[in-house]
Amino acid sequence: MTPADQPILLFLFSVLVLWAAARVGAWLHNRKRGLKEDDREDFGVILGATLTLLGLIIGFSFSMAISRYDQRKNYEEAEANAISTEYLRADLLPADAAAQVRTLLSKYLDQRILFYQASRSSLDNINTHTAQLQTDLWSAIRPPAAAQPTPIVGLAVSGMNDVLNSQGYTQAAWWNRIPFAAWCLMSLIAICGNILLGYYLKDPKSKSSLLFILPLILSISFLLIADIDSPRGGFIHVTPQNLLSLSQSLRP
Repeated sequence: MTPADQPILLFLFSVLVLWAAARVGAWLHNRKRGLKEDDREDFGVILGATLTLLGLIIGFSFSMAISRYDQRKNYEEAEANAISTEYLRADLLPADAAAQVRTLLSKYLDQRILFYQASRSSLDNINTHTAQLQTDLWSAIRPPAAAQPTPIVGLAVSGMNDVLNSQGYTQAAWWNRIPFAAWCLMSLIAICGNILLGYYLKDPKSKSSLLFILPLILSISFLLIADIDSPRGGFIHVTPQNLLSLSQSLRP
């Protein structure tokens, strides 16, 4: 679990830390009596370059979060297609095996929907049931495939393989997050930028409200990135629309 799993707490912590960094810059300004006019232009170049670099890093991080979110959505669709295809291919098996496979697929589909909707506390139980159902599904399709190793039955075996593989791809996509080191480096640049901003202002005491604007904007950016990047935290989640639609279509 990373700090990005709690976007709201990350937002509040970022506002506090970045505002404190700006106040440190203002304190340094007052202690050293600010910048000389000859140095202000050069210092402004450094401040502008730092904030530009920070903006680029935030943009790249946002792009990374969006790509991972899209990946999770695509794998949810792939899971629904794999389960739907195998449900139809069960007709290629003997009648008793086909009925068993379809029953297990229905239960497996329910567990996959719960995976997308569950909280972290119940995730272990869902993963345990999912693993057991995967074992049962493979055990149900293996005897008829061994008894009739024909290309037609092979289609059902291949479809079951796609069902099992799609779950692994989905799990890998949910583990694929923005690295914690990237968060640390981005936060360090943001802190440095706010210190420079506080030091750059001509009169930080009379413009103390300006010291809060940049920390607030940066914290909102961090909140958005963390919310999109966190599969279960925050407000933006992948809704299993395809799996839910498939579940409704399979109900009598």
